[in-house]
Amino acid sequence: MALSKVRYAVVGLGHIAQAAVLPAFAHAKRNSALHAIVSGSDEKLNKLGDRYRVPVRSSYDNYERCLKEVDAVYICTPNSEHADYAVRAARAGVHVLCEKPLAVTAAECTRMIEAAAAANVRLMTACRLHFEPLFLEIVDMVRAGKIGEPRYFTSSFSMHAKPNGIRTQRELGGGTLFDLGVYCINAARLLFRAEPTEVFAYSIDGARADLPEIDEMTSGMMRFDGDRLATFTTSFAANGVSDLRVVGTEGNIHAEPAYDYAEALGYTLTVGDDVKTKKGRRRDQFAAELVYFSDCVLNGKDPEPSAEEGCRDVRVVDALYQSARRGAPVSLPHFGPERLPVRSQAEDLPPVIRQPELVAVEKPHD
Repeated sequence: MALSKVRYAVVGLGHIAQAAVLPAFAHAKRNSALHAIVSGSDEKLNKLGDRYRVPVRSSYDNYERCLKEVDAVYICTPNSEHADYAVRAARAGVHVLCEKPLAVTAAECTRMIEAAAAANVRLMTACRLHFEPLFLEIVDMVRAGKIGEPRYFTSSFSMHAKPNGIRTQRELGGGTLFDLGVYCINAARLLFRAEPTEVFAYSIDGARADLPEIDEMTSGMMRFDGDRLATFTTSFAANGVSDLRVVGTEGNIHAEPAYDYAEALGYTLTVGDDVKTKKGRRRDQFAAELVYFSDCVLNGKDPEPSAEEGCRDVRVVDALYQSARRGAPVSLPHFGPERLPVRSQAEDLPPVIRQPELVAVEKPHD
């Protein structure tokens, strides 16, 4: 019998799962159902399971048993664990929607992609901005030549991260590029419609900010064909900023905030003396991901953003960290074209009105 809704297990019940993913099912109910949760915490399983009336509640030790009860997983574990839980789900014939970064190495990404292909299941990178109407509007304006030929890109993404969280631990895949830099990298790639050919980065050690295992701040530069440049800075010890600017031969677009999920995005388009400012609405970007991915599962479609899309971001992150360690530029191999998001992917779903009370977890940043 054909499925009418995709039954999901949310794997990992940390901050992003509790603040955004679990509440999103209320706005994605036309084709998605929260059927299971997986955690190492009995307190989380009991309290969140009761709050969302989840029928299947599983420990990590019983993950394979849980997979028999669902059609798809949404993986929200620490970055270093993405590949393991994704591969195990794929081998069980379960579709995989995985938070960014897809993994912490290109080799792990490849293992995930190969496992999904072998099992004929869908694997999607959870790039929520690929479904945000205002962000897709910016991509479309650049693609349509509204600012002429795009020449350079700049971006900042920063916050005060709390020490000892998963994003500040090296063995869990922490670091500013994995947590924040993927947004800047992905945006530059989309707006230039190209892959970087060479990167250079400089990192500031996190010890001074009580983040001894990772970088406190990294600035990166990416060179694209056509003599185009993209620069960005990410930080875990600076005032909260989320912006991007793409500058073309005839105008520029400045978006601020550019990457947030809890706030409305906005942009200013400047072409000559003509200035247009637009403020979007708060939207549930996570519900949009769920609705889209469930549609892919139900109708046998390959998703965009694909797993390969996520892998390309991870390759760039790896090259930037290599450059920071070596103090020299790092060249990237040529990659063929990748599918780009289109305006029809946009979903205008209502936002989470009130942030849920957190269970046995703290907000990871101030």
